[in-house]
Amino acid sequence: MTLIARLSRLFQADMHAVLDKIEEPGLLLKQAIREMEESITSDDRQIRCWEYEQQQLASKHDRLAASLSDMEGQLPLCFASNKDDLARSLVKRKLETQQAKQLLSEKIAALEEKTSRLTLQLTEHKAQLTGMKQKAEAFLDENRIGPTHWDIPPVAVRDEDVEVAFLYEKQQWGQP
Repeated sequence: MTLIARLSRLFQADMHAVLDKIEEPGLLLKQAIREMEESITSDDRQIRCWEYEQQQLASKHDRLAASLSDMEGQLPLCFASNKDDLARSLVKRKLETQQAKQLLSEKIAALEEKTSRLTLQLTEHKAQLTGMKQKAEAFLDENRIGPTHWDIPPVAVRDEDVEVAFLYEKQQWGQP
């Protein structure tokens, strides 16, 4: 069983080595930047959706507040007319409206919190993306530059070159 495990590890290591040779750092870096840009775009879109939802909820909240105000004006009329059943129904609607208004207030507060957190995170991601783009430019520019004075190109010496150099050296030293 250990032989199979060792062969499996060897095969896996060889596959990783092949993949490492295939992968180009420049392409991977560009892909990572694209993915970060997509994430930022997605987060920005999410923020806009939440802000729109907040506006809708705030509008509904304002309508409920106006409705409560109307009910406040209707209650004295019901009591003055000795319409207790109608007043009771109105009080029930008033309580329901107050509860709905409270729930909307909580939803708006939760959305504001989520929006502010995501906005902060988005700002950090934009800063990271800017830094990564600068590093990528430097890295990609560095890779475009030709070999520097300390880079040694690969050397290949042919057998014919060795023979010619040997004969030349032999002649220099006076050997027949």
